[in-house]
Amino acid sequence: CGCRFPCLPALLQLALGAAVAALGFLMAGSSSAVLPRDAPYWAGILLCVVAVLGLVMLFISYQPDEKTCAQFAIKVAYFLLSALSLAVCVLAVAFAAYCYSQITQFVCESISETCQCKLDTEDPLSRTFVYQDVSNCPGFLETFSLYLLIQMVLNLLAALVGLVACFVMWKDRYQVFYVGNWLFRSTVPSVQQQKV
Repeated sequence: CGCRFPCLPALLQLALGAAVAALGFLMAGSSSAVLPRDAPYWAGILLCVVAVLGLVMLFISYQPDEKTCAQFAIKVAYFLLSALSLAVCVLAVAFAAYCYSQITQFVCESISETCQCKLDTEDPLSRTFVYQDVSNCPGFLETFSLYLLIQMVLNLLAALVGLVACFVMWKDRYQVFYVGNWLFRSTVPSVQQQKV
């Protein structure tokens, strides 16, 4: 890319966040009964905020060993918000997968500009899902299930970008992972090296 670290992850987060938010708002606008859980525009908004913070990090003049408070604060905030966006995107994938699994099992009927769906038509206590302002029920369900699949893919990609951003920030700060180093040293007997 030719740019410093946060450029590529931040640009990817911005692109994916804009796509997730736009698709989420499109899903929410398709029917007034769509829940915010089922249209995760909130995950896209968080991704955009994280991306803007990552891009702001580019414009702060670099000081070795993080000698400026602003540089340190933005790095910590970017790391924490990237980790939060990772969790939120995984949550959005879970919600979209759950909604998709329900929609594929719906039995629906159109009743005066509403689409009324049930999971089990023979059970009188089965919950009825009502999507208002929908004239074509099968077309709406096909389109909405396609939107859910796209949301799952976009949020999964965004979660991976958040994971990469956290990994690179951690690696940039500490250079190596020390997790298994102590355990490895304590279990292997010390071998003296010969001088050449």
